[in-house]
Amino acid sequence: MMYRAFQSGDEKGIVGLWNDVLIHDPIHKDRFRTQVLLDANFDPAGLIVAINGERIVGAIMAITRKLPMIGTELEPDTGWITFFMVHPDVGRQGIGHGLMERACDYIRSQGAEKVFFSSYAPNYFLPGIDEAAYPAGFEFLHKEGFKRAYSPVAMHRALTDYVYPEAVKAVKAEREQEGYVFETVQDGDLPAVITFANTVFNPDWGRAIREGLLQGIDPSQILIAKKQGKVVGFAMYGGYEGIRERFGPFGVDDNEQGKGLGKILLHEALYSMKQRTIQGAWFLWTSEKSSAGHLYLKNGFKTYRTFHVMVKDLAE
Repeated sequence: MMYRAFQSGDEKGIVGLWNDVLIHDPIHKDRFRTQVLLDANFDPAGLIVAINGERIVGAIMAITRKLPMIGTELEPDTGWITFFMVHPDVGRQGIGHGLMERACDYIRSQGAEKVFFSSYAPNYFLPGIDEAAYPAGFEFLHKEGFKRAYSPVAMHRALTDYVYPEAVKAVKAEREQEGYVFETVQDGDLPAVITFANTVFNPDWGRAIREGLLQGIDPSQILIAKKQGKVVGFAMYGGYEGIRERFGPFGVDDNEQGKGLGKILLHEALYSMKQRTIQGAWFLWTSEKSSAGHLYLKNGFKTYRTFHVMVKDLAE
């Protein structure tokens, strides 16, 4: 068994291995290219493979930030592992431990003090480990010293039977009488919307808006709420990887909570999706216990996967 860093040509073996092992989340070579090889933070030294003969039988991706999400913040104390896998033909031989040990050594060498699986932005594949889908992977992380940080969920809502609720229309009319405006984003709104997303929520949301538009989504897929000309909320779909059914990001200013703005924006987006004959809406990451999670559940979304974000202190 040999371990080494990524080399040209390994991508074929890694994608093949991925599809053999991570059977609930198969990947296309184009997505691997976009989200791994073209990631601005990608370092071939952090993509480590295990080779048996000429066959790649294991792989792990370790990454640290080299390009800040916003400003100059590089999160120097943090590293991430975005995926790992070992072929079952060679399981229980310590290959996973060998890969993890080398990945953590790489992250330490970059100056980081802790490592997460797998809450990396912008190019995460899943928020964390899906214990139900990959129980062996969850057990492995525990054995390697990872601890659960929190457990986000993925949700889905079918749109085949969707009708814009009359009650939400009534709330929207009330807010409009109070001076709120709900509309699709205009070009001149974009700096304000991106700044709002970056500062009120997190820089990955602003990036999603910018990159979604650069990749060709229609601006009408971004719905905004304004109060006296100021952006106080937005909802978007189709922005991540160009997937039409993928909802989000979505958020309302905390100072405007309790007025139904989130519910209005949610249904404005769902109605827009239905107009485009999109049959369902889904997203990967929220907390069932958050205000957003309650909103989704009350409006037809159902949880279909639970993940665990895991973290390891590299000093231990």
